[in-house]
Amino acid sequence: MIPTDKLARVTAVMPFWLTYILPPLVWVGAVQGGLWVLLTPLATWYLFSALDAALGLNEQNADPQTEERHLRWYRAGVILWAPVQFVTLFSLIFYVAQSHHLGGWELFGVMFGTGVMSGSVGIVYSHELMHQRNRLERHLADWLLAMVLYSHFRSEHLLVHHLWVGTPRDAVTAHYNEGFHRYYPRVLRECPASAFRAEAGLLRRRGLPWWHRRNPFWKYVALQLAMLLLAVLLGGWTGLLFFAVQAGVAIWQLELTNYVEHYALTRRHLGGGRYEHVKPHHSWNSAHTATNWLLINLQRHSDHHYKPERRFPLLQTYAEDEAPQLPYGYPIMTMAAMVPPVWRRIMNPKVRAWRRARYPDIADWKPYNRAETPMPGADR
Repeated sequence: MIPTDKLARVTAVMPFWLTYILPPLVWVGAVQGGLWVLLTPLATWYLFSALDAALGLNEQNADPQTEERHLRWYRAGVILWAPVQFVTLFSLIFYVAQSHHLGGWELFGVMFGTGVMSGSVGIVYSHELMHQRNRLERHLADWLLAMVLYSHFRSEHLLVHHLWVGTPRDAVTAHYNEGFHRYYPRVLRECPASAFRAEAGLLRRRGLPWWHRRNPFWKYVALQLAMLLLAVLLGGWTGLLFFAVQAGVAIWQLELTNYVEHYALTRRHLGGGRYEHVKPHHSWNSAHTATNWLLINLQRHSDHHYKPERRFPLLQTYAEDEAPQLPYGYPIMTMAAMVPPVWRRIMNPKVRAWRRARYPDIADWKPYNRAETPMPGADR
């Protein structure tokens, strides 16, 4: 176990600040054009994967009882990202709209690279912030999600995903043999409506109508419209296109990650629409060192679902006998997910081994494969 004094050292914190190389890389691409526009995706997907190969796994765990005062620099790195991304995104929109040195593919490359930044880091940081209890962090989470037009993710994630992961009610639990190209349009269609129903149901149980001002969807709409308006004011139609493309890239990356995190890991149906409690073995775990720096330990996903309130430096990793392990970090796994035959070749044997080890008594997996087990929590 990592001692608290070692965890709080600058040398332990600084690797998680490596994400701050991405805004300058996007700017280099915008200013220089040419192949420089590839810097951001190359660094995010390939550099960190190469570092994973060089550094191997980090299976050390911090003391989960560590006090918050020892985590201030970890928290600062996450909180600071929101204003940094805001300034980077909208200054790039203004710059690109005024520039004439970028060709069509170069312009798209800058937009794409910006989306890689706002998806790989911005949405991941918003995920960390939305799980916290203080208003500042939750507000920053909403700002980051509004920058990629995916504000409903907060409601869907907290009110649906964490409650119903591994059941038919959770849209982002990918089904066995469901390729990403079928999964992606499904979650884009189902998740916004699911999030709205969850918020409306929460208000109904408090005796309030769905249109009450306490429904966060009013905030979501206002923030997203404000972001779109600012993009138009700064960059006109080019600014609007820039904003939309980077948002689309960010959303694509988020849902690729969601696809990887829970692929085919279903909870046992106990009868009567009841399911077993969420446990570490209901999420794919990964201890790859560098990608966990990039994604602030998101790959320790088994512990995040088991203890959602834990801040990222305290998330625990698990051994193979406690949680299923991914063979590579998220960047490589998400690239594999884009090629369904490759994905199935890598992951389906692991899923079958997981089923034999965890649920040897279940003979018929067809209802789980097709998400045809009873819908849980129909009253919520």
